[in-house]
Amino acid sequence: MKQNYTFLSMIRKYVSSSVLLILATIAALLVANLPFTKDWYNTVWLREVSLSIGRISLFTHHGEAMNLSQFINDFLMAIFFLSVGLELKREIFCGGELSSVKKAMLPVIGACGGMLMPVIVFFIALHTTVSDSNMLDLMSRGLPIPMATDIAFSLGVLSMFSKRVPLGLKVFLAALAVADDLGGIIVIAVKYTDYISFPHLLGAFGCAALCLLTARFWKSATKMVYFMIGIAMWWLVLNSGIHATIAGVLLAFCVPAKLNNGTSFYIERIRRHVDKFPHLEVTANDRKTPTLLSEDDIQDLRAIEAASDHLISTLQDMEDVLRNPINYFIIPLFAFANAGVCFDGMSMMNLFEGVGLGVFTGLLIGKFIGVFSASWISIKLKLVQMPENTTWGSMAGVAALCGIGFTVSMFMSTLSYPVTSSGAESEIMYNLLNDAKLGILCGTIASALFGSLILNKTLPKASA
Repeated sequence: MKQNYTFLSMIRKYVSSSVLLILATIAALLVANLPFTKDWYNTVWLREVSLSIGRISLFTHHGEAMNLSQFINDFLMAIFFLSVGLELKREIFCGGELSSVKKAMLPVIGACGGMLMPVIVFFIALHTTVSDSNMLDLMSRGLPIPMATDIAFSLGVLSMFSKRVPLGLKVFLAALAVADDLGGIIVIAVKYTDYISFPHLLGAFGCAALCLLTARFWKSATKMVYFMIGIAMWWLVLNSGIHATIAGVLLAFCVPAKLNNGTSFYIERIRRHVDKFPHLEVTANDRKTPTLLSEDDIQDLRAIEAASDHLISTLQDMEDVLRNPINYFIIPLFAFANAGVCFDGMSMMNLFEGVGLGVFTGLLIGKFIGVFSASWISIKLKLVQMPENTTWGSMAGVAALCGIGFTVSMFMSTLSYPVTSSGAESEIMYNLLNDAKLGILCGTIASALFGSLILNKTLPKASA
């Protein structure tokens, strides 16, 4: 029951924020295409962002100030990946759905198939519609774009079927999306690293070591201590050549996940101090008249407060603090900054060739075939068991929903086709980025509709 509660909490969290994500996406598309706002939309993200501490400027990359777009994609998304890393660590090391081989095998196998097949489909789509070898090399930078599953959107769509969806299927999708995020993190670390500055990288590992030493020898350290170390770690990773978002994941795996003395120790301490207060009947007058506490009473209350704080691990405390800023600010802002596809000079024909076709088919077809076939083979070989109360039809519906690849796919598209140069190359990158975003939007919508149709057909009908 404990793990079910964890995943149900995750589902409620993402479902509530998915609506805001959709609204931010619609707003971005409108603002990027309306005649009186599109110029502002295209230029506002180029404004510089700066924060200096003495002679050190925090938001700089090799001496150059970051613009607003880079601040969102490199700094704020590092906070998002910190949250992802915390979820991963909790599910792997704290008895979650990825904590054992038996629990993790089906979603991990499904995630692996769902990452491999979209890349193959993208590759085939490029090589069947593009003949220019130079353009092929440039377009191939986007191979990882359709690999990702957006946990917020996919769980949001699944939630529309309410109690018709068996709990095992919800857990499978949530665990698969978490495993998928881990794969995306690895791809970002490996593929989007052009050079490495070893002094900065060693400094980042030094910060990680400091976190581990803090967890080992300073057990009362609060989450703010880890946040401060994390900021230094982020700056060092940013300037090391590895993408800055990896700092969030590195920090997450250094944060303590367990309590110093166990849950029972602190609960017993709370009970011992609570029992010192007399059992009195509460009256209406008690709510109006303050009671003058003795020094011993104050010390007991402070001991209860301290014990209550220790009942929450640093990992869970950080997750709780980050939840609302990420779901209701960072991700919607990221969507608004990155989902604005400009349709000037673009037609739906862009979906039938090149990057647009590769991303669209990778999400809609590649994800579905990859997740479903990998799951089917592993279950038929009796390596794993099918989720309880689940049919092959409903598994197919969830596999189709995995093609909803909005947030991380958009993020990877900005890494694959960076518009940082000038002249003709900048225009080519801009067009490829727009094609990728169009493929992501259309692939996400098509996957949501496809998965919904399958689920509506195969799930048990709702009771009257």
